[in-house]
Amino acid sequence: MSPKPNVIIFGGLNTCSRALTSVLVPLEGEALVSNLRIVDKYSVEPPTTCELPSCPSSPPGPIANNVEYKQANLTVPAIVSSSFDPPFGQEPYSLVFDLTGDVAHDRSEVVQVNHTCNVARLIGGEAARRNVKAYVRLQQPWYESPEKGSHDEKEDVKPNGVIGTWWHETLRILGAIEGLNLVIVRVGLVYGPYIDFGLMTNVLTKPMKSLWSPGRNAMNTVHSDDVAGGLWAAAEWIVSQQIYWKNDKSKVPEVVGMQPPEKKIIVPLFNLTDDNGTTLDKAGKTMTGVFGTTFEYHNFVTSAMMRLRLEDLVEDINEAHVSGWAEMLTRSDPPVTKTPLSAYMDPFSLSKHTVAFSNKKIQRIIGYHLRRPNMTADVLYEIVDKWKAEGIWPTIGS
Repeated sequence: MSPKPNVIIFGGLNTCSRALTSVLVPLEGEALVSNLRIVDKYSVEPPTTCELPSCPSSPPGPIANNVEYKQANLTVPAIVSSSFDPPFGQEPYSLVFDLTGDVAHDRSEVVQVNHTCNVARLIGGEAARRNVKAYVRLQQPWYESPEKGSHDEKEDVKPNGVIGTWWHETLRILGAIEGLNLVIVRVGLVYGPYIDFGLMTNVLTKPMKSLWSPGRNAMNTVHSDDVAGGLWAAAEWIVSQQIYWKNDKSKVPEVVGMQPPEKKIIVPLFNLTDDNGTTLDKAGKTMTGVFGTTFEYHNFVTSAMMRLRLEDLVEDINEAHVSGWAEMLTRSDPPVTKTPLSAYMDPFSLSKHTVAFSNKKIQRIIGYHLRRPNMTADVLYEIVDKWKAEGIWPTIGS
């Protein structure tokens, strides 16, 4: 891409926009973009979340010069529209990364429709009107894959519950917007530095005995570095796929099926997972190994009985684990007084999940090479060390 594009990231302050920002405007090295605007509902001054370049751990200097954050209510059409207006003297935004959507599993259908479907529809519609060159949608893995095999993009996997149903419907809504140069990146279970949501973070924060012995069903993962790298690679790829207009505009109404020059109909989907072959068993053992503990399972009879009373079990588990986590935060040197990380478990976290997506297509067609192909103890140490540096993970002396 030359010259460097102006880019907007919508949403993701509580998920992956920090990782993406670090790729687009790295602390060291040359920026990939001319200017970057991040738009989300959260306040950063005073902070309700942590994001470059506003985090205390982020150094001042050049990174702030071409990075702008706008707090905005993205359910309001006029606000979405104004978010696309570039600062005076700058070129229009040509690349949009859509990281919006509610990631809480206990949200009602009404909330998911308003905060996931409608927000994406407003952003996608405005992006089409602005003729952006690429609109990259991050799709979280709210699906249940068949337990056997690794499944490619052509397979019809079932959305998981209310959250999965409406995140999936969002893709159909975006795909129906005329003129939207759309590419979808569907990721595995995300983990990595600054990722404070999701099942992998929950397990890392407070490993526990599993109800699902032996836990060998696939739970494909992906590091946040690869989410960011894959999103950028998808944007570069989709821009290069444009077939430019070479005909006479007067012929458009004369030829059946002929599309006008401004209309693009491109809705590719790419799975993005690592090569780790992650299962609950493998992830649990790797994570507990970091802390010198073991990942264990309840016996069959106990597991079966517990699964019958899952709602009650959640309350019992949280009573023990949340209080234990709170004690660790208090005992920390220095004490951790505020953290987005939580040991709280909900019924979704304790349920059995199978996420099995093949990553062959994104490697074959886009040519993306994984930066973090495996979940190793060293990678997990790095995550915890960065949490400690941010003051959101307890530091307990020996």
